[in-house]
Amino acid sequence: MSHHLHHVHLFASDITRSLNFYQDHFGGEIVLDMEVAGARNVFMKVGTGRVHFYDQAPRVAGPASIHHFGIQTDDVQRDYARLREAGVGFTKDVVDPGYMKYIMVPAPDGVLIELFEVNKALVPVEYHEYFPL
Repeated sequence: MSHHLHHVHLFASDITRSLNFYQDHFGGEIVLDMEVAGARNVFMKVGTGRVHFYDQAPRVAGPASIHHFGIQTDDVQRDYARLREAGVGFTKDVVDPGYMKYIMVPAPDGVLIELFEVNKALVPVEYHEYFPL
C-alpha cells in the first residue's frame, strides 16, 4: 500500500483574498472550483501539491492543529525580497541552518507557510526525491 499527501484543507474567511495570495506569491493554479455542501470549494495546484480552500471562516483564528505547511522554492532570498516588497510582514529574516534556508510566511486567516530552499549537496542522496527543486 502506498500513500501520498493529496492536499492541505484550509478554511477561508475571504476566499478571493486567499486565492489571490497563493496565486500571486506562489504561482498557484486553480484546478477545481465547485460548490460542495452549500459552499465554494477550490483546489489549487502549487507545484506538485494541492491546497483545498473552503469558503467558510475558520472556527478558530490561527493555525489551530496545523502549525504550518511547506512550499519548496529554488531561491528563498528572491522570494523573501519579493514578498517583502509586496507588503508581507515577517518577524525575522531568512533562517539558514546550513542544509536549507527558510522563512515563515504569514498568510490569510493566520495560516503559516514555511517557504524553504534545500541545499542538496548537504542532504543525503536518498532524500533528494522528496525535494524536487
